[in-house]
Amino acid sequence: MTLRADIIARERAVWDALVQGDAAADAAALDGSFLGVYPDGFAGKADHVNQLKAGPTVAAYTLEDVTVRALGPDHALISYRATFTRAGRSTPEEMYVSSLWQRAGVGWVNIFSQDTPAS
Repeated sequence: MTLRADIIARERAVWDALVQGDAAADAAALDGSFLGVYPDGFAGKADHVNQLKAGPTVAAYTLEDVTVRALGPDHALISYRATFTRAGRSTPEEMYVSSLWQRAGVGWVNIFSQDTPAS
């Protein structure tokens, strides 16, 4: 699998965890030191995982304009435009997202993500 395909699959796994309400899958994708920078503030790994306590937070999503850049042998940056609908809502939202992934053992973990509203 290419770096691009691997990182995109891992980023989608985070989104899929939000759609499925799968806290274990979400936790497995994030490093213990994960930092998220969102329109409403900062979030650590526990914050990101705990949002799934009540179930899925996203009903559907698409990722477009995806770019993946290697930042050395053990880091990769993915950036894209996400269109998604939150669970229980009907209006889609758009965000520009960048996530930094770090090689850990035989796989990759997400160490940083920033979401910026498209409008």
